[in-house]
Amino acid sequence: MPSSSFNVNNHLPLIAIIRGVQPDNVLEVAEVLVDAGFSLIEVPLNSPDALTSIKLLVEKYQAELGKSIYVGAGTVTTPAQAQAVIDTGANLVVTPNLNLEVLELAHQANCITFPGVVTPTEAFSAVAAGATGIKLFPISMVGLDGYKALKSVLPKDVLSFPVGGVEPTVDSMLPYLKIGANGFGLGSALYKADMSIEQISDIAKAFVKAYEQCLQQI
Repeated sequence: MPSSSFNVNNHLPLIAIIRGVQPDNVLEVAEVLVDAGFSLIEVPLNSPDALTSIKLLVEKYQAELGKSIYVGAGTVTTPAQAQAVIDTGANLVVTPNLNLEVLELAHQANCITFPGVVTPTEAFSAVAAGATGIKLFPISMVGLDGYKALKSVLPKDVLSFPVGGVEPTVDSMLPYLKIGANGFGLGSALYKADMSIEQISDIAKAFVKAYEQCLQQI
């Protein structure tokens, strides 16, 4: 069963955003990501036949869902979309914006949720509505200074994940981790639909290595 109880310390806190993935290769892509250490896999709804891909992931990882693996959807923008995702059995809902109806539906279904926010008002509204964490998106709009200011007023236990433009390097990740980022959402720098499985595997491993090197410097 999906579970809203999520301990970030039990997971590699990197959300794999596999936008553009197809049902005929989603399991192969997920397998190399999981092998590299990823346990949070997001299929954006603007991917081809995204709900079918999510159902395939749910079926494959059913025994691990809510324990060692979370799979679900990104770019969830309406309550109808949220319900369709919930109906697949997914346990992860990520949004590009703050929609309280979407958040409430996902929360009631015991999905972990990461709504997209930019401003303090959005961040505090997301926290009050029971979000698992907040997705700072696009982080390029917030910037390091804006993120530092936001972190200074958020409760210490609020999980925050910068998303957008993060590369598999210490230089890219470390500044945010030093401010207090709990993890990252990784999109096109990790996965593009035209990449080979070998490329995806190599990049996934590079992200894990860079993140682990960052931890040694904090």
